[in-house]
Amino acid sequence: MDQALRFESHAFGRPFHAARVRIAARARDTELHTHADFHELMGVVSGSGEHLLTTGTQGLVAGDVVLVRPQDQHAVRGAAPDGLEFVNVAFPSSAWRGFLDLTRTNPTGSWATARGPVAFHTPAAIAVFEHALDRFQDEPGAYDLMRFWIDLLPLVSPEELASPAGSPTAPDWLSKACRSMRAEENLRGGVPRLLELSGVSPAHLSRSMRSAYGRTPTAFVADLRLEHAASLLAATNDPVAVIAARCGFTSQSYFTRCFTAAHELSPRDFRRRSQRAFVP
Repeated sequence: MDQALRFESHAFGRPFHAARVRIAARARDTELHTHADFHELMGVVSGSGEHLLTTGTQGLVAGDVVLVRPQDQHAVRGAAPDGLEFVNVAFPSSAWRGFLDLTRTNPTGSWATARGPVAFHTPAAIAVFEHALDRFQDEPGAYDLMRFWIDLLPLVSPEELASPAGSPTAPDWLSKACRSMRAEENLRGGVPRLLELSGVSPAHLSRSMRSAYGRTPTAFVADLRLEHAASLLAATNDPVAVIAARCGFTSQSYFTRCFTAAHELSPRDFRRRSQRAFVP
């Protein structure tokens, strides 16, 4: 019988729950279960193990990050010789969906429609989980949850998902360049910086970007800047002019026009709405 865990049973009124989990070799953390109303992100700190799913098993090693959705029936088992250690961060599904919708982080919905839990291998992300665990020990607020998401998401992206058979895939050089563009110092450099990171000609970059992602380099950079701006508006109190500059826009007025056209809300209205939406 499926055991459906509920968020409030673990969070006790807090906006998220974080815990360090250690599982001995060949031991399980729980029986197979689902989540009634929350998502969780797992960051594997050390050791190895298996993610047990109804669709099979998913190997786990240090540096892996796994997004588990409510519909995913799962359990975790440690492997010899050292077992498995991971940090688990759970949060209400409604807050997560609101964040993704408002920031347009995953516009294709690939994380929601993937066949099983979404897995990435991103060793640099484990420090973000450790920071979330530290904040959880000190009466966390909604901003701590948003900071976790904003720190984590630049390190993972939909492009890293395994593509369905027959679908176009991005070459490694393009995937790496696109991931690197999520860093603010690169984002401010715009398309010229994307060209430098790619190491190819402008024409080759344009053809490859259109083939893999269906858009031009200019549109990709513009979308990425607006995505990052939305995250900063939601999770910081920085003035709009500062956020515009951080994201590479030449002026606050130009940023406001672009942002309003994309979101049908001004940056200030978006900030007010996001702060209401993200309180679980």
